[in-house]
Amino acid sequence: MNAIVAVDSNWGIGKDNDLLCYLPQDLQYYKSKTINKCIIVGRKTLESFPGGKPLPKRDIIVLTSDKNYKVTLRDTMKMAGEAGDQPYTCTLCSSKEEVLEVAARYQAANPDDEDAVMVCGGASIYEMFADYCDAFYVTKINQSFDADRFFPNLDEMGLKITWESDLQEENGINYTWTKYERV
Repeated sequence: MNAIVAVDSNWGIGKDNDLLCYLPQDLQYYKSKTINKCIIVGRKTLESFPGGKPLPKRDIIVLTSDKNYKVTLRDTMKMAGEAGDQPYTCTLCSSKEEVLEVAARYQAANPDDEDAVMVCGGASIYEMFADYCDAFYVTKINQSFDADRFFPNLDEMGLKITWESDLQEENGINYTWTKYERV
């Protein structure tokens, strides 16, 4: 599995369950990396998506400790295990081990896609699954914000940037897309 995240210069990723800044091009990049994939998120991240619903055209695994949690699905989705012909599923998991089981099944069904399973946040989900990720797609924003949630500093963890985009600029904010890998 891999991860995708946008971080500021201090590895901040969010504040008050929201993005640090609005970068439409980066949101398109996120979409291109996660569409038709399986994404792993926590409940709070799910609730931060538009309408509080799973993103379209993605299978989604939601980790929550609330056994009574109910997800409002999009029309193109079903809960895992339900009958029907909807192409995308939402699976609620209550433990790290359960998430890893579901993710392993999804990866096994898509053996040629190294990005078949993407960890997408929030902070505690990134921290919980970072050791299981081989690659990290990191949007590095060249600015600091007032963040209350952070991503592990991959430079300090010894991971290496194996790809970097040209400098992007949007809404007066400069950033680059990078890919970190374990080497």
